[in-house]
Amino acid sequence: MDNNGHPLDRRRLLAGAAAASTLTLTGLAVAPVPAVAAAAPAGAGTPLVTRDRIVTAALRAPDGSAPAVRIRADFSDRLAAWLAFWSANSPRAWSAPTQVVARVAPAGDALDLHAVRYRRDDEPRVGFAADRRDATHLATLASLHHHFPSVRVRPDGAIRIGDGPAGFTGAPEQVAFAVAACRGLWGDAAATADRWREHAGRVLARAGRPADVASHAGWAAFTRTSLRRGLGTESYE
Repeated sequence: MDNNGHPLDRRRLLAGAAAASTLTLTGLAVAPVPAVAAAAPAGAGTPLVTRDRIVTAALRAPDGSAPAVRIRADFSDRLAAWLAFWSANSPRAWSAPTQVVARVAPAGDALDLHAVRYRRDDEPRVGFAADRRDATHLATLASLHHHFPSVRVRPDGAIRIGDGPAGFTGAPEQVAFAVAACRGLWGDAAATADRWREHAGRVLARAGRPADVASHAGWAAFTRTSLRRGLGTESYE
């Protein structure tokens, strides 16, 4: 089921902010960029912009500081769309994200994600934490693979995200994620890297979205359903 029952005002707030490409998150943490690097062009057609938020969440660095950061404009837009997607598929009782704890690379084209925080019953909660290897970790990985071509888990559990258009590329990190999702979220302990497409295909059939997982539509469906399963908004039973 595509409609997860979130109030429309929450959906519109996040989706509208993402579409407007204005990042105003209250929990995203990013590392400061050296003055020389910040002044240098990030690449043709990719100017750097200053941000201290993503949609409605504030940026926070892992050390707790809240510096404004320099980031590629297109990457900023994609992060806004990603956070809106993550939130729209989270449990109804969760507020829109209030903090994103992360560190942005000096070139403004990559980000290490450490945590996503929200509020529930007026209490601060953690929806994703790098050091917590549970279903929410896999779910957040799924949401990032849905929006970015380069997503990998660092040894400390933080997720390194590289800028670029979304889609299946066949990268080892994508295959590793698919195997981990089949095992950890969908209970398929037999999933392997050699036959991952077969196992992921069974997941899509189970979710009522039969498709080749290595296609653009199939990868989008697999990552979306895995996000919802991991955050507990759909069981697909």
